[in-house]
Amino acid sequence: MSKIYVFSGLGVDERVFNNIDFGTLDVEFIDWIQPLERENLENYALRISKKITAENPILIGLSFGGMLTVEISKIIKVEKLILIASAKNKFELPFVYRLFGRQNLVKLIPKKIFKQQNSLTNWIFGIETDSEKQLLKEILQDTELDFFSWAINEIANWKNESIPENCFHIHGNKDRIIPIKNVKSDFVIENGGHFMTVNKAKEIQDIILSLI
Repeated sequence: MSKIYVFSGLGVDERVFNNIDFGTLDVEFIDWIQPLERENLENYALRISKKITAENPILIGLSFGGMLTVEISKIIKVEKLILIASAKNKFELPFVYRLFGRQNLVKLIPKKIFKQQNSLTNWIFGIETDSEKQLLKEILQDTELDFFSWAINEIANWKNESIPENCFHIHGNKDRIIPIKNVKSDFVIENGGHFMTVNKAKEIQDIILSLI
């Protein structure tokens, strides 16, 4: 059985996987590392890939973490990729994101906006309950602003145009951050938003276990 490495999304950590039971699978959650000054996603992927010590692993990536696993799969041989609420290439991201990157507008976004958990962020993430609101609030408070700002810029300027081999894509049809209309997904989660690893965990768990 291959070892599984899990990469969480932008602004979140492994807590968003707490409702998913991986059973006896050999799973390791990879913590983010601090990006270097002016480091692009490709070079970042090269550095963080050093944390992957098993041969031919399975990589699971949520949101921005999925984009990162795509870049890692160009560096090391992997058995398969499982992307959740993510994008396989830059064309699956909303055009407005790429426009922001092309026009270098990301730097105009106030950093403090990334720390705010409110009715707007709840709607964007698809938050449904008070416990989910509290979880998002805690995670945002624990995320470094500089990392947030760097990652947003890398998303807007992502260059990848290819689709990796052995890639399986799970996406929610109510995702407001990466709308499903842009995405060619293998599995669609009904009423799933960008926080669906929390509130649609059993459905995602079943799909993951069927793929491994």
